[in-house]
Amino acid sequence: MQKPLEAEVLDGDPQHDPDRESVRRSAEALARILDTAIPIPGTSVRIGLDPLIGLLPGIGDALASLIGSAILVMASQLQVPKVVMVRMSLNLLLNGMIGALPVVGDLFSIWFRSNARNAHLLRRHSSATYRPSSGADWVFVFVVIIATLALTLGTILGVLWLVARLWELVN
Repeated sequence: MQKPLEAEVLDGDPQHDPDRESVRRSAEALARILDTAIPIPGTSVRIGLDPLIGLLPGIGDALASLIGSAILVMASQLQVPKVVMVRMSLNLLLNGMIGALPVVGDLFSIWFRSNARNAHLLRRHSSATYRPSSGADWVFVFVVIIATLALTLGTILGVLWLVARLWELVN
């Protein structure tokens, strides 16, 4: 029996693969939860859990970066080019580092929306022909996530140390 023309067109097309589309939609849903899930009444501004979690002193921004790194894992599953994954990691890193600054960082997080940017990059760069992920791809993703979290945590600890030193000077 011959396949219908539509099936021939869709076979092997990563844009129309239901499993890949499911991963793309999951990334977009996570980005929406983290960046734009909650409307602020009386404004057109929407915030997500990312800036709210970031309000937790010390660990909030690291936790938000850890949750956002799930989009990096999805990007690896979809064989997004490594250079794009580095860009996605830099978005998380920038959000986490600036997010560590009290108040200013949370406002930056609301504006920057690193997770929405990453979900957009994932969608845009996961539509090309793909190949199975190799062990090296997973090592790369793991190293980038660990480095991003370490730099974010280092920044947070640096800000806390600076605040403690300033507090000592004031008292």
